[in-house]
Amino acid sequence: MKQESKTPKKPLIFYYLIAMLVLLLLNALVFPSLLSPRVKEVSYDQFLSLVEQKEVKQVAIEDDVILFTIKDEASKDGYAYYQTGRIQQDSDLVNRLKESGAEFSAVIPTQDSPLLNFLMTWVFPIILFVASGQLMGRMLTKHMGSNAMSFGKSNAKIYVESQTGKSFADVAGQDEAKDALREIVDFLHNPEKYRAIGASMPKGALLVGPPGTGKTLLAKAVAGEADVPFFSISGSEFVEMFVGMGASKVRDLFRQANEKAPCIVFIDEIDTIGKKRDGQGMSGNDEREQTLNQLLTEMDGFDGSKGVVILAATNRPDVLDPALLRPGRFDRRVPVELPDLAGREAILRVHAKKVKMGDDVDFGAIARAAAGASGAELANMVNEAALRAVKMNRAYVMQEDMEESIETVIAGYQKKNKILSNKEKLTVSYHEVGHALVAALQTHSAPVTKITIVPRTSGALGYTMQVDEGERNLMSKEELENKIATLTGGRCAEKLIFHSISTGASNDIEQATKLARAMVTKYGMSEEFGMVAFETETNAYLGGDSTLSCSPQTAKSIDDMVVAIVKNAYKNAEELLSANMDKLHKIAKYLYEQETITGEEFMKLLEEKEES
Repeated sequence: MKQESKTPKKPLIFYYLIAMLVLLLLNALVFPSLLSPRVKEVSYDQFLSLVEQKEVKQVAIEDDVILFTIKDEASKDGYAYYQTGRIQQDSDLVNRLKESGAEFSAVIPTQDSPLLNFLMTWVFPIILFVASGQLMGRMLTKHMGSNAMSFGKSNAKIYVESQTGKSFADVAGQDEAKDALREIVDFLHNPEKYRAIGASMPKGALLVGPPGTGKTLLAKAVAGEADVPFFSISGSEFVEMFVGMGASKVRDLFRQANEKAPCIVFIDEIDTIGKKRDGQGMSGNDEREQTLNQLLTEMDGFDGSKGVVILAATNRPDVLDPALLRPGRFDRRVPVELPDLAGREAILRVHAKKVKMGDDVDFGAIARAAAGASGAELANMVNEAALRAVKMNRAYVMQEDMEESIETVIAGYQKKNKILSNKEKLTVSYHEVGHALVAALQTHSAPVTKITIVPRTSGALGYTMQVDEGERNLMSKEELENKIATLTGGRCAEKLIFHSISTGASNDIEQATKLARAMVTKYGMSEEFGMVAFETETNAYLGGDSTLSCSPQTAKSIDDMVVAIVKNAYKNAEELLSANMDKLHKIAKYLYEQETITGEEFMKLLEEKEES
């Protein structure tokens, strides 16, 4: 992608020339007086007295002045320098100097070698100055970044015209978001249509959703469709160590945007600078707050009719300052959620265009198996499938490659070098079949599609995959209870068969407890509390952090109810497995031998046993 050329800065040699000029003036005016020897003035009779005492060593006779030296151990060169006025009538001066043994000439040699003087005065200082400048520049760049000296300049990447290379055709599974953004594109193309009716376009649109759903891709697609300049900058680039620099970058960014209107300004991860102002700083005037205040001012100050549209993306909308979200700033909130079943299939087809796919690939089945996956994860699945096809020496991607890629993204790669002992392998077999049997014997559970005891890099020694035939948006109380029973099925099978339990159910325990607690504190599925929520969820798009708000007595009651739900689910699983012990043994033995069985094989074994 081509980027606009920035305004050229003054070359470094400009500053070096200024420094050399300063050095020239110092050498011409200051250094000579500082480096010249100190000369003391004495009377003529004192001079004659020193000559008679034979203390004068060197004499230089000029027209009006006599310069001479005497021995001085305290000085650096061993001499002290004196001068006196010359008396022309003293014709016997030369004879006196001869008798004293003094050396006399026209000039006293008090200077060093001219070459050495030039090197020390000019060459060495210049070399030292240049080397120091280069060293300081590298150290500053290393510690503060390559743009350390570009104070107050925004680091926005400017993609001119439609050179982002993206359009709405590259975005799949986000039809609602595209519809909301098409109005912005249409406004940039036909502003008069909106002005005629008196409508004004939103100044800003906030793209909100989990990571990997395509928020940045949507912003680039808007710029590509609108065919206007596109400014892209991350919120972290406004954060500076010097107070006021972030605000200066905001001003510079909006100045550039106004110059190139109509255009689109995209601020990624705006929560970096847009967090709520809490006044907890030393004076409430820290760098981040100044940057936010400047952003609010700039969004109020520019005219939206010029065609400057502000797009921003975040996966933490709950931490944004309310002033940023009010009408007149970010008028429109565009959710970019995880894709549904149809959306996942569309995303897979978009990414599959770049890969050679076989005729047996069923995108619908892959989309059902990848429930809850984001657009980025689906793209990764297609790429992993292509890599596996290359590893298997195939020229195209097959269905088995896609299925394995889902497992790779979810559970990690197969650990083929991890060898389980026969006892561990048998324990894992019964554990996984326990999950599968409980799921299959219940009425409100998703069908089992695969069971494996091949260890994965995620740490799982095996897993049971269940895939719903359709999209599920709601879950009943009975379905949640059945899901908890399925999670307890592995531990229950271990207890029934080996009369002992292992550490292999740690993840099952965690999930079951989490579901049971959510039933009580979030979903209002307890008879004692009814429709009362005790849990507050934050950062919903980033995994969710829950906070329990209740009295200690209520918290204890909640804990008791969670334990009761899980125990009841475990009891149900135990009853199901006890009643179908022969099926458990048969399927576990088959899994032990094969290591991996499909859902069809599992159901066939289950039905064969029932017929006999």
